[in-house]
Amino acid sequence: MHDHDDHDHHHGDGCGHDHQLAKDQTAVRQISIPDRSDAPILVEVTRGAMVESRHRGRVVVVDADARVVAHWGDVDGLVYPRSSNKALQAIPLIESGAADAYAVTDEELALACASHQGETMHTQRVAAWLDRLDLSVDHLECGAHLPTHEPTAAALLAAGGRPTALHNNCSGKHTGFLAVAKHKGEKLAGYVRYQHPVQQRILGVIEQVTGQDLSRAPWGVDGCSIPTIGLPLGALALGMARLADPDSLPDRRAEAVTRLRRAWGAHPELVGGTGNFDTEVMRAANSAVLLKSGAEGVCCAVLPEHGLGIALKIEDGAPRAAGPAMAAVLKRLGVLPDTVWDGVAHLAVAPVTSRRGDTVGEIRPTAAAAG
Repeated sequence: MHDHDDHDHHHGDGCGHDHQLAKDQTAVRQISIPDRSDAPILVEVTRGAMVESRHRGRVVVVDADARVVAHWGDVDGLVYPRSSNKALQAIPLIESGAADAYAVTDEELALACASHQGETMHTQRVAAWLDRLDLSVDHLECGAHLPTHEPTAAALLAAGGRPTALHNNCSGKHTGFLAVAKHKGEKLAGYVRYQHPVQQRILGVIEQVTGQDLSRAPWGVDGCSIPTIGLPLGALALGMARLADPDSLPDRRAEAVTRLRRAWGAHPELVGGTGNFDTEVMRAANSAVLLKSGAEGVCCAVLPEHGLGIALKIEDGAPRAAGPAMAAVLKRLGVLPDTVWDGVAHLAVAPVTSRRGDTVGEIRPTAAAAG
């Protein structure tokens, strides 16, 4: 633990009790925040002329042979992937034969990998997929929340509507789970539980692709009620690298990965939504990079042309920091042309705005991230 290093001024009889300092600003000395090697400061938030907040994080870039190409901070520290590994969770949808049995489209495969924003283009497609499975929204065990796309949420409420599980950002993934359970003749109710065959099958996939024995790994319940498994950040990056370059995987799994990757790249708007960081960067890059963010400041990238995977974790869980940090890492690696960055400058360095909409600061990567 290094927290004491971050708080190196003397309190005396309590912070803020030296009123003379408030009167005499020349007496205030500059205090630097040490940039720890295990979790460097990757993103800073400015307001006016001052840096107001800082976010520490860790990033690992690996190839499909588990070689670390670059890293910022601790490679081995555990992280819950949250929604960043949805493509791994979708592999059994194809491997089990369910995708072929139910004529699952590339759009639906993209939704199985998505954290969508609950826009009409998302909910209508998920509803149609459920209908084709002879299932309904009541079979989804992900829970309901308002669309994360604010105009869609406002329109829903203005019309007197209420959110359903279709609006849950994970509804596509859960429809994929139901498709697998139905195809395999497994019980539909409780498909979210750790011991259910659907989740155990996913656990086996994650073990093989990340090269981990997860039998004793810590796990918790994700926001959508399925298990999320603790992985070393480097192992999560390896999983992404093997999505980028699946040659070392068994043939059937490699074919599933290739199919999922094609769907993921072809429909970035379904993976996220309007104005979403993942969607906009993938669109600008013409899907030369595949992105998937998760809750609590996690973000993963798959670089098929380079055979690389990236996993990033913002230590305090702030989602606002994950995008600028990932953008800085991608730019520093030189894997995308400058023309791409021209299209996503507002995402790579995000504005801080007042309630009136005036730009009053920015969320930007530090030199540690941007180089």
